[in-house]
Amino acid sequence: MATTTTTTISSSLITPPAAALHHRSSFCRCPSRLTVGAARWWARRRQPAVVVRVVASSSVLEAPEEVAARKLYVGNIPRTVTNDELAAMFADHGTVERAEVMFDKYTGRSRRFGFVTMSTPEEANAAIESLNETEVGGRKIKVNVTESFLPNIDRSAPEPEPVFVDSQYKVYVGNLAKSVTTEMLKNFFSEKGEVLSATVSRIPGTAKSKGYGFVTFSSEEEVEAAVSTFNNAELEGQPIRLEILNHYSARA
Repeated sequence: MATTTTTTISSSLITPPAAALHHRSSFCRCPSRLTVGAARWWARRRQPAVVVRVVASSSVLEAPEEVAARKLYVGNIPRTVTNDELAAMFADHGTVERAEVMFDKYTGRSRRFGFVTMSTPEEANAAIESLNETEVGGRKIKVNVTESFLPNIDRSAPEPEPVFVDSQYKVYVGNLAKSVTTEMLKNFFSEKGEVLSATVSRIPGTAKSKGYGFVTFSSEEEVEAAVSTFNNAELEGQPIRLEILNHYSARA
């Protein structure tokens, strides 16, 4: 609904032309001797005040933090999921404004994650409650709210990584895609055991990945299960390479 604001501009604020100022005193004594410019100024001066009507839209752009509260990250989805199928997964929990699967710009293959924007934060929370950690196409998906809007933070600066918990049961993970985060790495390996910790190595002072990382487990069996399952498996479109880096292997 549009609102109308009326602003009145007094004619006394209108600056008269130079010719009118020059003849103002003569006009008071002898109006018949006004020049053409002075006559026009006098005519304008005697007119009613000017009324300006300003029409302003009552709609206000939504704040970025409010958008973030409705936008969901959906990770570990099957590579075959389309935008329409992603939207259908969330349709039972509210109105889906947008659903988008992310694809590799070079290969055209799905990167196994996407984003869904619901119409309200309440619908987004309902979707998280119902769909997070559920299985889709044999894969346990991850659903959570995207990063909150933080206007005062320099996003170019690297964010602090979680503290890495070392263990004798450790695996080196090579050939990581640049988009892989520590959280993604930990979630990926959590399917085959209790992951103590994970970390993606980064170039000092930056957020850029070195292309490799480490994952620690609680037991020898979990390490071997992870290596047998995930060596050469794809993570973010790239086959990863695993190598056991622990003390128990030296005793074998």
